Amino acid sequence: MPLMENTALIPVQQLNAECVCLNVQRAARRVARRFDAAFRPLGITSGQFTILGALNQPQPVTLGELANILGMERTTLTRNLVPLETAGLLRSSAVDGDARARALALTDAGRARLAAATPLWHGLQAELTAPMHDNGWSVAREALATLEPD
Repeated sequence: MPLMENTALIPVQQLNAECVCLNVQRAARRVARRFDAAFRPLGITSGQFTILGALNQPQPVTLGELANILGMERTTLTRNLVPLETAGLLRSSAVDGDARARALALTDAGRARLAAATPLWHGLQAELTAPMHDNGWSVAREALATLEPD
């Protein structure tokens, strides 16, 4: 089959310059790598930090509630909870005796790990938002928040 002329395809230069998906994904990977490196001495990843942070509540939360808070699929979240539970950073218990419904909460070790990671988070957060000057990050955050979930 001969190659068709793809004159309607997006040139790579335009994709790099204009594609929201590509640019947000690329930025997300860069940011995650920076946070992963900062949290590495504590034995957690950036994703695990956000899970621990989302569990920092006075009462346990259900898996569904946590998935909504984090904007994650339940199956993906469940996979990401296993190493945290294995490390003793969170505990899972049945909700009202129903073993199928799980409530999640930080353990004392999880709260301590989150407390150790929080100053690192504050420092890197300040470093990463500084180039966006005064309102740059708040404007970007608000723009991202307008995107409707699936």
